[in-house]
Amino acid sequence: MKKLIFISLVLSITIQAQTKRDPRVVGMAGAYTTIAQGIFSVGYNPGLIGLQQNKPFMYQGFQFDFGLVGNFFSIENIAAYSGDTLDTKEKNAIFRELEAADGMSFFMDTHMPIPLLNLSIGNKAFSANNMILQNYRLPIGLLELIMYGNGQKTNLDLEFNYEILGMNEYGFSFGIPFKSMSWGVTAKYMQGLFYLGVDEDSSYSNLITDDEGIYGNGRYILRQGVGGAGFGFDIGVVSRPYKDWQFGISIINLVGSIMWKQGGSNTSTSINPLTSSFYPFRWGDDELNANESILYTFNIDTIRADRLGEDSLFTNNTEFFVPKNQKEFITRMPATFRMGLSKQAGNFLIASDLIAGFENKYYSRKRWKWSIGTEWTRLKHIPMRIGFAWGGGDFKELGMGFGIKKGIVMYDFGFAFRNGMWLHTMKGFNLSMGLTLVGKDKEKSN
Repeated sequence: MKKLIFISLVLSITIQAQTKRDPRVVGMAGAYTTIAQGIFSVGYNPGLIGLQQNKPFMYQGFQFDFGLVGNFFSIENIAAYSGDTLDTKEKNAIFRELEAADGMSFFMDTHMPIPLLNLSIGNKAFSANNMILQNYRLPIGLLELIMYGNGQKTNLDLEFNYEILGMNEYGFSFGIPFKSMSWGVTAKYMQGLFYLGVDEDSSYSNLITDDEGIYGNGRYILRQGVGGAGFGFDIGVVSRPYKDWQFGISIINLVGSIMWKQGGSNTSTSINPLTSSFYPFRWGDDELNANESILYTFNIDTIRADRLGEDSLFTNNTEFFVPKNQKEFITRMPATFRMGLSKQAGNFLIASDLIAGFENKYYSRKRWKWSIGTEWTRLKHIPMRIGFAWGGGDFKELGMGFGIKKGIVMYDFGFAFRNGMWLHTMKGFNLSMGLTLVGKDKEKSN
């Protein structure tokens, strides 16, 4: 368990990417519901596809996208609190921030478009993406014990959260244009590759501190799924431009879940080269078979001054086992609501979005996020972008980026400070770049 906690801390400073992300949306800080184009409207608002009949085809060639984020560690915080004794005011400020997030949490995900399989033509688009999603959360009870000792509460909840999921998502999108608006849908097939996570219904952990001493116990079951399948559904609507204004609403993953099998094949095919870094799963020096789960238990006997010389006050055990009932289980992909508007003002395209999730899981947060961004196109072949966002899981985000168009080739670059506005305050960042082939504009050729 100590190793698992250490891994979670290390992963707070490793590769991460937001699902359905491209360099342009990074530069615009997420303001994308009414301005995404072609293949990039998938995952944001499929209604935009219906307005693409006279637009050129778009073919996503290559994309490299990574980042990191946490809810506490930054250069500023490390410099302020490292090697110093915290006073009560500082402890309270830190604890309130972490308590609002229900612990010290980290979210990771990698997103890689599958080469040669992402294309939009007219009012239709086909997309194929590989994703690895990860959740880590250190319990608030453990943080409370570190901050205040055992004086605040006698019963501390130490339940730890851990999840990792690998999947391929294949989607077909089409839009239906009307006189004043366009409706669109994306139907998705989600191919589950692998899953390992704490079964919250069967796991518990607590630490009790009272007059008798310190004691407690915990039981964690990490279940594994290999091979799964499910379907998802996105829906969106966007207005046609009216006096250079556009409005749009979408719900991503209105329906979306994966049913996993316990057991099955030991092999997992994926276009993402990072997949082999996670699967087959390992625990310490041992590798799990596809049908095995993990049972970790610990027990803390009564710790007090007169028993400190005794052995076995703390015991723990890790066991690999094959569940008697190989049951399927379902992972729900969280839904996201988006509402946006944009205006073309000369050489400036200004866009703003309101975004909210319906649960705190993976890339979704059950709180509002507001973003605003602008794209300057005075230099026709070199669009420049900047954006700002507030709220959601990142709290504050400052994005910037640019594109370079040469013939049918479009290169885009985006960078964003996450959970902070500057280098010393950010608790994460996004870095995204990609090459896209864009066909000849039919409107200009007529």
